[in-house]
Amino acid sequence: MFPGEDFQLLNYLGRIIDILLVTYVVYKLIMVIRGTRAVQLLKGITVILAVWFLSSFFGLRTLQWIMEQTVTYGVLAIIIIFQPELRRALEQLGRGRFFSRGTNHQDEDVSKSIDSIVKASKYMAKRRIGALMSVERETGMNDYVETGIPMNATLTSELLINIFIPNTPLHDGAVILKENQIVAAACYLPLSENPFISKELGTRHRAALGVSEVTDSLTIVVSEETGNISLTKNGEIHRDLNEETLRHLLEKELTSEAKQTSSSRWQWGGKKHG
Repeated sequence: MFPGEDFQLLNYLGRIIDILLVTYVVYKLIMVIRGTRAVQLLKGITVILAVWFLSSFFGLRTLQWIMEQTVTYGVLAIIIIFQPELRRALEQLGRGRFFSRGTNHQDEDVSKSIDSIVKASKYMAKRRIGALMSVERETGMNDYVETGIPMNATLTSELLINIFIPNTPLHDGAVILKENQIVAAACYLPLSENPFISKELGTRHRAALGVSEVTDSLTIVVSEETGNISLTKNGEIHRDLNEETLRHLLEKELTSEAKQTSSSRWQWGGKKHG
């Protein structure tokens, strides 16, 4: 093999490695912003770039100039808009988590979180302590987090119970959970405007239904009147859940194995309201 061919082969290998590295970094960045409002902003940027390309292709000079100015000054805007996501990516990079998969660790955290939610729900149901807990999933819930009191505390059943003890500063409102964290307490959730909701359901249940209509969150409600446990998802409420059923439903929706196989609609054995 001639020296020139060796150089050409190394050049090809370098390009392949370069493409693979860039692809992986882009993938990790997408994973960082997944579930936040940045996803919607990315869709808007995609539309702007598409319009820019089409205006150039069809020779629409005025529209092309507007798009060029938008893209030119949009770089600074992107840095400002995506500041929380960029900060989170840098934090993960500093902790060495950016290039790690961590699936087993995440599954452990999910399992502990489910245990804490079920244990707290059972305790409060027996004592008829009203509670409202919303678990963030793919759709970001920052809009509702901002209405409450930031906590960013490790999720434990004891802390959940303490938050909802009557006549304490944080008991009125919802707790928003994400992974193994209590993100915020005393949050306001949107009330459902569904006219077919049962009259016997109170404000907590309406809020649980309301947030399930606009996000993919799972929301657990403990009724202070009856002590019954309910769970909402996708605008549906399933009531009178016992400890085993609640645990099964949470595991089915939140564990990584369920996410790979739950393309079909969930089937529950409890009462339905839709």
